[in-house]
Amino acid sequence: MAPVIETSLTLPCGVTLPNRLAKSALSEQLGTIGSHAPDGRLVKLYSRWAQGGSGLLVTGNVMVDRRALGEPANVVVEDDRDLEALSAWAAAAKSDGAVALVQVNHPGRQSPRSLSPRPVAPSAIGLKGMGGAFAVPRELTVAEIQDLVARYAETARVCVEAGFDGVQLHGAHGYLISQFLSPLANQRTDQYGGSTENRARFLLEIAAATRAAIGADKVLSVKLNSADFQRGGFSEDESIVVAKALEAAGVDLLEISGGTYEVGAMMGVTKRESTRQREAYFLDFAERLRGEVSLPLMVTGGFRTKEGMDEAIATGAVDVIGLGRPLAVDPDFPRLLLAGKRSEVAGMEPRSIGIRKLDAMAEVVWYTTQLWRMGRGKEPAITKPSAVGVGEYVVKSQLPAVVRGVAGQVPGLGGLFR
Repeated sequence: MAPVIETSLTLPCGVTLPNRLAKSALSEQLGTIGSHAPDGRLVKLYSRWAQGGSGLLVTGNVMVDRRALGEPANVVVEDDRDLEALSAWAAAAKSDGAVALVQVNHPGRQSPRSLSPRPVAPSAIGLKGMGGAFAVPRELTVAEIQDLVARYAETARVCVEAGFDGVQLHGAHGYLISQFLSPLANQRTDQYGGSTENRARFLLEIAAATRAAIGADKVLSVKLNSADFQRGGFSEDESIVVAKALEAAGVDLLEISGGTYEVGAMMGVTKRESTRQREAYFLDFAERLRGEVSLPLMVTGGFRTKEGMDEAIATGAVDVIGLGRPLAVDPDFPRLLLAGKRSEVAGMEPRSIGIRKLDAMAEVVWYTTQLWRMGRGKEPAITKPSAVGVGEYVVKSQLPAVVRGVAGQVPGLGGLFR
């Protein structure tokens, strides 16, 4: 009998997922301002998600360096100073039997100017089309690259010591690892630039150091772009080359995504007609990749029905179904789906504030405020208007510079976001 979402999955390291549904990473922005420790609201939020029935829970990005933030309230783990708070977070996530991973990340050049006046990146190449919200980065030295490799590994070690079952290295969405992989962002001429193999060196060194730090029996996962969806950027052919190298390096689970801040494929911006018909954003690429690698694959984005999920699992295209935004509005969806009490996602209507250029950002903000509600012990409020969500976000997060920069390109709106 072909596997479906109810079946368990044992990863190469020996850890078993009780079912094939995963809560994929969503940026919670629930670290303490200033110290960037895990806030108690993360315990409440992940206790709620643990009750929801997912076999795997992946946290939002945890940064390896407090000098490099993607958002003001990111959690940062550089050492064991917040081990007690991390342990409480891990215990909450695992309280109902789920496997829990920490997503480890560094923003590179995708750190807003308000947080990083001079961010670092593989090359001194800035983001395009973001309204000046991000500063042009400084090129990393080889010594700094090696220090970052060690930082990723140390963050992973501390998180596993705190009780998490492993980590996910964020190599997608235009963050630092993804920047090294992209020939548009990485124009180095040393051992970290040029060929696909050289551009993948940073990721592979991090994977090796992380495995050594967490041990053979913990989960090592990677989130990888299928492509950047930019002319001359990281391509599907290159992604396959990197995926093969990650399999050889002993990665236990590869999550497939795509896009960057400049081209948001992960949010459905480049959604093809075939994707609309088949639900998942990156399923076509997963099927292609399945012919090249045998390590477990996870796809996140677009899945809406049990039928679509079961088909993707049964055909062997993927092994794990990632759910993000659906669990921000319906945290019990996995449990109800597995029990046969629900057949499709509800509450996923498009969110708009009536300004086309800002709608995508406003939608992200609206979903983030739903996480904040659960972190306060409340249930999601799916009837809350998008504009109200934006207002709450502005007040509580001091509105990151990325929103101000984009808004500044809309006539008449720039003054509202300064």
